[in-house]
Amino acid sequence: MRLLTRSSLRHLTRHRTQLVLSVLGVALGVGVVVAIDLAIQSARTGFQISSETVSGRATHQLVSDVGSVDESLMRTLRIDLGVREAAPVVEGVGASDLVTGRALTLLGVDPFSEGPFRPYVAGSAGDLDVSSFVTTPFAVVLSSVTAATAGIAPGDTLPLRHEGRLWPLVLVGTLTPEDPLARIGLSDVLLLDVASAQELLDMRGRLSRIDLRLPDGARGEELASRIRSVLPPDVRLEPAGTRTDTMAGMIAAFDLNLTALSMLALIFGMFLIYNAMTFSVVQRRGLLGRLRALGVRRGEIVAMILREAFWIGAVGAALGLVIGALLGRGLVRLVTRTINDLYFTVSVEGVGMDPVVLVKGALLGVGATMLASLPPALEAASVSPRLATLRSASEARARRSVPRAAGWGLVLLVAGAALMAIPSRSLLLSFGALFLIILGMALLTPWGTVMLVSAVRPLLSKGSGILGAMAARGVITALSRTAPAVAALVVAVSVTVGLGVMIESFRGTLVRWLDGTLQADVYVSLPGPQSSRASGTLWPDLIEAFVAHPEVVGHSTYRGLDVVGAEGPFRLVALDLDARGEEAFDFLEGSPDAAMQAFREGRGVIVSEPYAFRRGLALGDSVALSTPSGPYRIEIAGVFYDYGSEQGTVMMDRSVYDRLYDDPGVTSLALFLSESAAEEGVVAELLERVGEGRFVTVRTNRALREASLEVFDRTFRVTGVLRLLAFIVAFVGVLSALMALELERARELGVLRALGLTPGQVRGLVLTQTGLLGLVSGILAIPVGLVLSWVMIYVVNKRSFGWTLQMEVGPEVLGQAVALAVAGAFVAGLYPAWRMARAAPALALRGE
Repeated sequence: MRLLTRSSLRHLTRHRTQLVLSVLGVALGVGVVVAIDLAIQSARTGFQISSETVSGRATHQLVSDVGSVDESLMRTLRIDLGVREAAPVVEGVGASDLVTGRALTLLGVDPFSEGPFRPYVAGSAGDLDVSSFVTTPFAVVLSSVTAATAGIAPGDTLPLRHEGRLWPLVLVGTLTPEDPLARIGLSDVLLLDVASAQELLDMRGRLSRIDLRLPDGARGEELASRIRSVLPPDVRLEPAGTRTDTMAGMIAAFDLNLTALSMLALIFGMFLIYNAMTFSVVQRRGLLGRLRALGVRRGEIVAMILREAFWIGAVGAALGLVIGALLGRGLVRLVTRTINDLYFTVSVEGVGMDPVVLVKGALLGVGATMLASLPPALEAASVSPRLATLRSASEARARRSVPRAAGWGLVLLVAGAALMAIPSRSLLLSFGALFLIILGMALLTPWGTVMLVSAVRPLLSKGSGILGAMAARGVITALSRTAPAVAALVVAVSVTVGLGVMIESFRGTLVRWLDGTLQADVYVSLPGPQSSRASGTLWPDLIEAFVAHPEVVGHSTYRGLDVVGAEGPFRLVALDLDARGEEAFDFLEGSPDAAMQAFREGRGVIVSEPYAFRRGLALGDSVALSTPSGPYRIEIAGVFYDYGSEQGTVMMDRSVYDRLYDDPGVTSLALFLSESAAEEGVVAELLERVGEGRFVTVRTNRALREASLEVFDRTFRVTGVLRLLAFIVAFVGVLSALMALELERARELGVLRALGLTPGQVRGLVLTQTGLLGLVSGILAIPVGLVLSWVMIYVVNKRSFGWTLQMEVGPEVLGQAVALAVAGAFVAGLYPAWRMARAAPALALRGE
């Protein structure tokens, strides 16, 4: 065993470039997986810590689906039921120019009720002066870290922007909790008195929730039953953290999609390792044959190769953890921005080094390397000592295995298609099917390579003479080396094609949807924490002033509420539509005329495709709503296409909403202008009607459309980064394969140099062959990529987000794929071509 270990170390140290590329392939694959996991975990942890800090030690909460409860419930709890451990909470989101790039949570509390829930509010964790906190108008308390970041001290003013108004808050104290998690959770929290928070958030007489601490056991159950008996119909008692878990669950599909895409990089790394270890076996075929002849057992050969793979995997995984930690710092900003755009507001201070993520990355790296090395190890041990010394025998086996690999590839494709055909909404099942399809396509790659190279070989012979024919022949004769490299490049480029077609299809579908949805000329809303949707309440006098503009000939109003119900979150929308606004809906189910008539008459609601898909509802079913007067059911009159929210939307006529809810507010306003009106001029005149101290967003149809597409492009920026990283991993695989070919063909090229081939001709031969590898990879990647895009559009996206996309295949995406593959292979071949061309023929003939 010591002799085998020394032989293994000697081989690795003599082929340092190959070793470095192998380690780098593992490191990049692990790095991408770890970076995505850390970014996702950091975002989730930041949201969880912030939520738990805000929730404090509450065991239960009184909440309402429509977002607020009447503050009179506090009196009922305290006086009628004798519940002492109850605390009112008012919560919202704002921003300050002194704390840039971060959303701030506004937490209105009663410090005299906070002892059992959030002790730091009572002053035990800092210099909080409770009397100043209660008596100073708009007094605010920050964490000491946030105050230092903002550059303010007690007595200074913190300007806060919330829903179109600027509020001067007075800092009366800072907090420095001893608990490190509490310090992190408070970094984005502004503490205010309940009354100040109610005025600032326009929630007079209302509370976001009431926190409770109920005893355990039968006494707690009895008290909970008594509390439920006095609650209004739209308020419910639920365990603390239920709503937080529901909100965090909103991004589950988003997280899973990113994780699955990151795993592709590791698959490319496996191709690279397989290629490197296979070549390592071929390089030592003579030595392995002699060792077998001297009595070394097959198991010892397998163990030697797997030990090499283990250490390559271990070193690569360790380096990958470092790469992942560094890369995660950049990706966490993209992931957080996407979550803020699409779901809820979350701030992340940095990337947390979760040990579970790091261990998972290390195990994936080592496990993937060992798994990819197992076939070459078994092949090395299975060959007889005599045949092990013959390269022709190895290549003959590789060519004979092409039909067998293609057969297994077809089996995997059928298995993947069968998994997709299962009537299930499981994303894990969908991604399992997707990976089976990818692996099946990869196994078909050698057969496709042989077919394509055989087809272009006559053309190369005519165009480049004997060198072109040799380049084509070299791809097939070294199939054991070229096939894994081509497979890695095909998979990488096909993923680029698949993601490119998916994004292009999504964008094209979104553009058509926006063109149909945005019927008005001007849209008015308040600046909010989420750029993807309007929030807040427009001032009634402002609405009157805008509607009274002489160029305005019609208007629609929109009231949107985020409802977190028992069946999951969704958007509840009340519309007072101008007749021209009714053309905004494209119905998936239901007649447009009948649906809109039922909508106008208040006999039904229209729901978005994601809402119906997630709940298994269809035309004629009913929607259950929780209202102040009790549960209410209303029929679904139509299901419309919608790409604004994956959680789903329920839209009702404003008259129905006013009957069910005591809420006269308007979230946004759509204005229809006369045909002769100049939109930009009207926008400028409308902004002049906004009073001092108020801020509104007034955008033309075109500007809103561009802003929506900008949010879309930001959302897919993470995907673009993953596409690039995946291609880098594949590029390293191609470079490794070409370096391997260079070493193996040194003697062959030495003979050609001795026969008169010039260095320039050697370079041309090598670059022609690498260009051919890239061309074959690009051509094969197109059908593979189109299959992947079809799966992602019609299966994965549907099951993930519930919306239907129209597949669009642009020629530029396909052309870019071929160009990318050819350019990548060509660049990867520059160094091997230069090294082969400058090698001395005599040394090459001696194999040095």
